[in-house]
Amino acid sequence: MFPLRDNILSFSPPTLNYIFILVNVLVFLLELSMGRELNEFIQIFGFVPRYFFLHLGHGNPAGAIIPVFTSMFLHGGWLHLIGNMWTLYIFGDNVEDTLGHGKYLILYLASGAAACFAQLLSGPGSMIPMVGASGAIAGVMGAYFCLFPNARILTLIPLLFFVIIEVPAYIFLGFWFLLQFFSGTFSILGARADVGVAFWAHVGGFIFGYLFLHILAPGRAKSPFQTQS
Repeated sequence: MFPLRDNILSFSPPTLNYIFILVNVLVFLLELSMGRELNEFIQIFGFVPRYFFLHLGHGNPAGAIIPVFTSMFLHGGWLHLIGNMWTLYIFGDNVEDTLGHGKYLILYLASGAAACFAQLLSGPGSMIPMVGASGAIAGVMGAYFCLFPNARILTLIPLLFFVIIEVPAYIFLGFWFLLQFFSGTFSILGARADVGVAFWAHVGGFIFGYLFLHILAPGRAKSPFQTQS
């Protein structure tokens, strides 16, 4: 399923959301300009679980922590970037509008960090760099799930042909979360170990965003089955 738009209006410009999108695009353009140096750059600034422990073991906490944050602004290709930025564009504006710029910044960065640590727990010895904003965006989606459960998401569904329907946000996001959870479970069991997708980062980011929303804006958190105000 691919989101096309939602029906929730923002009352203030999502300035920080636009900044996140711009920074991700600029960093990706930097990646494209690096040529043969890109692989080394990704190894240093992507999140590599094995390196995290090596840096800590050698008394270098900065080397362990910095990639947690730099990795969420790196991407592995145009489709990776466009898919992430479009999803952030759809869901991020309303969350920022509700929380304000400061709390939204905390939510985004903290969700991205939580996503890294969820992936770390699922594969502490992995040498594969994790890059992408999807963990942070998953946190934004988790917050959206709390704030706007009955929003309508215009959704593109590829079947034998393309179908466009509106579904409630709690169905769209709930299905997305379950897909990540079960895909992550299969990857641990080895059935899909070669897919190269950090499913547990998505799961961890979503759960963190959902729970953190109750701390950031407890009065706005809703059950998915409550009526939208």
